[in-house]
Amino acid sequence: MLRPWRPDDAAGLRSAFAGSDDLGAQFGAIELSTLARCQSFIADNLAPATVSRQNFAISVDGIAVGNVGIGSMEHRHGTGWVYYWVSTEARGQGLATLALASIADWAFTEQGLHRLELGHRTNNPASCRVAAKAGFAFEGIERQKLKYGTERFDVETHARLRTDAPPPVRPLPTATF
Repeated sequence: MLRPWRPDDAAGLRSAFAGSDDLGAQFGAIELSTLARCQSFIADNLAPATVSRQNFAISVDGIAVGNVGIGSMEHRHGTGWVYYWVSTEARGQGLATLALASIADWAFTEQGLHRLELGHRTNNPASCRVAAKAGFAFEGIERQKLKYGTERFDVETHARLRTDAPPPVRPLPTATF
């Protein structure tokens, strides 16, 4: 299921961070090697919901194994930027696809958004498959958009509209309390 992040998810976050070089690069200079640091990161970045941002823990048997969220929600134009990650151990099970499709459904129905966008490094074909399977259409390449360390990466952009046909997946239950 998708649910808000809790302080007791710190162990899952620490495990995901320690087990994936990709996450370390994406999180930047954030250091998440201790439970205390993970609890602080959850409290400051993942748990708080605002009018423009909401993160959900991807929870399997009560354990947080990933994150899916929407940032830059702009309600006047009905747009948002979606993002996702799953721990190395949870990859290959379709969880990212289910979570992304579910958050899109939530954004369209509960937040009234019309257009969701995402981007992934062009050297990340797994993320591209997740986007496509969750109903996000390819829209283009943004050259050298992201910088991890000293290296710049091209980003492939995708979008899904409320009026697009939904993907053939059943959304996960989504709790917002």
